[in-house]
Amino acid sequence: MQTDTIRLEDHERTRCEVWTRVMGYHRPVSEFNPGKQAEHAERCHFNEPAGLQAAAAESVHASSLATARAASIAHDDAALAA
Repeated sequence: MQTDTIRLEDHERTRCEVWTRVMGYHRPVSEFNPGKQAEHAERCHFNEPAGLQAAAAESVHASSLATARAASIAHDDAALAA
């Protein structure tokens, strides 16, 4: 199987907007004031090893399931009490 590489000139590319989480909500970096934009540019970025990503995702999934089960049980108990 052969894959062809498509080469685009800069003017042909779609502009990508970067969003980041600030003060508990997500905002596009383009809307930051100049000081915040400079601070964002100085941030260190890192990649977690694949094993840690999988373990974190599994942990979040298990936590979500436990929370959903607890809410379901509480709802059932409230319905029985009514």
